[in-house]
Amino acid sequence: MSVKRIMHKICRKGILSCFCICVGLFIADKIYPLPLPNDSSARIVLAEDGTLLCHFINQKRVWCYPVIIQQVSPYYIQALLAYEDRWFYHHPRINFFALVRALGQDIYNRQIVSGGSTLSMQVACIVDPCSHTYFGKIRQIFRAMQLEWYLNKDQILTIYLNHVSYGGIKEGIAAASWTYLGKSLDQLTKGEAALLAVLPQAPSRLRPDRYPERAKEARDKVLDRLTEFKVWSTKDIQDIKEENVLLSKH
Repeated sequence: MSVKRIMHKICRKGILSCFCICVGLFIADKIYPLPLPNDSSARIVLAEDGTLLCHFINQKRVWCYPVIIQQVSPYYIQALLAYEDRWFYHHPRINFFALVRALGQDIYNRQIVSGGSTLSMQVACIVDPCSHTYFGKIRQIFRAMQLEWYLNKDQILTIYLNHVSYGGIKEGIAAASWTYLGKSLDQLTKGEAALLAVLPQAPSRLRPDRYPERAKEARDKVLDRLTEFKVWSTKDIQDIKEENVLLSKH
């Protein structure tokens, strides 16, 4: 068989495989539609100077205060993307390099030890929680693909901002900001933004009101990443590292 015929055969098989995958994804998308969370606001009471007086849970019995990206300090967005997914606005659906690296670590350790998750994949777990297994990872990737099919990057990021867990009944970045810092998201300092960006990694273990030293250490890891990627100035980051974690008295 000539090389030309072999290549032609390979191309035909490749095209057929791609077609079958596309058909399979189309069918799966219809059978398993993308579930999206419903935004249900909690209520807050502020003093005349804008300080928090008290807050109430919503109908889901969680403390959630939906916001849009424009209401969030750009410092938080910078810290979040630098630490979690710096190519969020550039990669399609999943970060294949991170996923392959994570898969290699999982195989070597014979268990799931690294997620390799993009923000889209993390949001996929928010809208449809899945198990920490290989099947769960495949399901997570599929949901991430659906998110990218139906929503733009800002919409995906907004779901993360509003529904990422901060432990207990705190759901979303606004709930964490009001609870721990007693302020709205547009007033965050760089240090506070770095702190809130890392807390969802381990909300209970890093609770700044109970474990300030752990929270500070985790915050400084975010700052190191920001230094590595030259997002903030070295002087600003050095100054922040000298600060302790300061919380609201409310």
